[in-house]
Amino acid sequence: MAETTTDTRTATAARADDLHRAYGRGGATVQALRGVSVAFTPGTFTAVMGPSGSGKTTLLHCLAGMDRPTRGTVRWGDTEVSRLPERKLAELRRTRVGFVFQAFNLMPAMTVAQNVELPGRLAGARPDRGQVLDALARVGLAGRERHRPGQLSGGQQQRVAIARALVSRPGVLFADEPTGALDRATGHEILTLLRAGVDRDGRTCVMVTHDPVAAGYADRVLLLADGLLVDELVRPTAAQVAERLGRLGG
Repeated sequence: MAETTTDTRTATAARADDLHRAYGRGGATVQALRGVSVAFTPGTFTAVMGPSGSGKTTLLHCLAGMDRPTRGTVRWGDTEVSRLPERKLAELRRTRVGFVFQAFNLMPAMTVAQNVELPGRLAGARPDRGQVLDALARVGLAGRERHRPGQLSGGQQQRVAIARALVSRPGVLFADEPTGALDRATGHEILTLLRAGVDRDGRTCVMVTHDPVAAGYADRVLLLADGLLVDELVRPTAAQVAERLGRLGG
C-alpha cells in the first residue's frame, strides 16, 4: 500500500506523523508501531482494525494521549501533544478528547449522574449539572440520572460511559472495542449512537474494533499489521472488511 499522505492545508481533528512505539529493551524490545502516519478529518468516523498484536490499540492510546510515542508526533488540531508535560496533557485531554473503553469502568456505588461528573470532579472542576443532563439526554438516558449502574442493562451502562466521555463536549472521541462486551443488537444501538454523533454533531470518532459489522458503520477502515498501516478502505461493506482482514490473518 502507498503511504497515507495528508495535505497540511486541510484541517485535521487529530493526526499522527511517523509514529513509532517500542516496549522493552535490548533483545526483548517489541516494536508495536513502526512509522504510522495518518490524519483524521473533522466530522468523520474511522475504524482501526488488524490481527492481534498489530498495534491498533497502541495507535489509539497514542492518538488519545494515553501513551507516549517513542518517536514521531501526535497533534490535536494545530496542537502537538506528544511532547507536552503530563499535567498540561491531562488538562487538554479532559477538554479536547473523550475515551470509551470496552469495559464500562463505572463506579457501582455512584449514580449515573455522579459517574458522568466524576472526571471533572477528579480534576478539581465543579460539574455543570446542565451539561451532565444534556450528555445523558444525547445518549438516550434522560431521566436515568439517579439510577445506579447495577440497575441498567449493559447497553445502557455503555451509554453512561459515552455520556461521561462527551460531557466536556470534546471534538474527538476515541473508542476501544466499545461493543466488545455487548450482544449484537445492543452493539448496533451503540454504533448507531456513535454514528449519530458524527453526522449530527460533527464529532470525529476513531474506533478500534475486531468486528467487520461494526467497521461497516465507519466512513473508512484502517488496517494495521505488524505495527504498519497496510491498507485503507473507504465506505466498505462488512463483507469487504472481513475479506481483507482475513487476508491479514485477523
